Amino acid sequence: MITVEEALKGVLDLFEPLSTETVPLAQAAGRTLAEPASAKREQPPFASSAMDGYAVVSADLHTGARLTVIGEAAAGTAFNGAITSGQCVRIFTGAPVPAGADRILIQEDTTRDGDVITVGENPDTKAYIRPAGGDFKIGDVITAPRVLCASDIALLASMNIPEVTVRRKPQIALVATGDELVMPGENPSASQIISSNNFGLKALVEAHGAEGRLLPIAKDTPESLRAVLDLAASADVIVTLGGASVGDHDLVAQVAGDAGLDLSFYKVAMRPGKPLMAGMLNNTPMIGLPGNPVSSMVCGQIFLIPAIRAMLGLGKSAMPRETAVLGCDLGPNGPRAHFMRAELALQDGTLTCTPFERQDSSLLSVLARANCLMVRAPNETARKAGETVDFIRI
Repeated sequence: MITVEEALKGVLDLFEPLSTETVPLAQAAGRTLAEPASAKREQPPFASSAMDGYAVVSADLHTGARLTVIGEAAAGTAFNGAITSGQCVRIFTGAPVPAGADRILIQEDTTRDGDVITVGENPDTKAYIRPAGGDFKIGDVITAPRVLCASDIALLASMNIPEVTVRRKPQIALVATGDELVMPGENPSASQIISSNNFGLKALVEAHGAEGRLLPIAKDTPESLRAVLDLAASADVIVTLGGASVGDHDLVAQVAGDAGLDLSFYKVAMRPGKPLMAGMLNNTPMIGLPGNPVSSMVCGQIFLIPAIRAMLGLGKSAMPRETAVLGCDLGPNGPRAHFMRAELALQDGTLTCTPFERQDSSLLSVLARANCLMVRAPNETARKAGETVDFIRI
């Protein structure tokens, strides 16, 4: 068996960034920006008012001063003139500041009678003018690569950028294997179970920028598995679920090998997830995940998400680890790295990580309650509550 770190390197060595495509900005949320985007317009494009009030000349502002209102400026409608001493323009937030004005007198500091305003006592001394280009200027850049979030989209729109260049979404073929599996909604026999790994992994990969393709369940015959693998030929990566252990009905390595699989590794010193394999099948990366539901989902977090990020041009790295305080005592760990399903919570102001008592790799109900994986090194000694531990958010 190889270490988790060696296995992750072996997986990531199979992947390179995918090609790019141009998409409308309205469809770019969650996509990975592949090329820098430059502002085509500065913001604001003119000096604008930050408050409702009156555009004035600063020298006129003293208590009791009377100024003549000569016009109005609103957002989208400028005052097409200039003001001089003794004059002012009614102005609203976002409107262009008229020529000659160097300050906004907020409306709370005035009284108005017809076309004349009177400056009140101790008027606010702030200018309340947003300078042209104060947010960004033409040519300012949003760097790549980055996953575009809502605030990025708003900024790109403000920069007058209608479309962006992004990485193509990785197409991930999900191949569940086994005579014991039926799809949700079907009627299983007494010896069958509902297929869940493929649905969970589809949700996982799509939450991280890929598209998951649910292929038909491959039965435990070489013919069935070959037929399903043929359906996956156009994908960017093939992910098999189950059939990677050693047994009479474990056909993935055999069938894929006959089809030309160049195996990178098989078996990893981790739990859950020991029967993991990866390689290249006719120029397509292939990852064989364990059949136990929790094992496949944990391996998806540790190996498949980094692979997706590599395809999106976001670099080749492990999932980030953080530290917290251990919430309970733990006995010594065995010879494999253990990714324990755990609950992360703030207790009395301290971030605490508490693994669940039951860690069986078949317990999806426990995984559904977990919000992190606590990571234990191989052969780690017993740990006490209050010690510092590593965790990965899920």
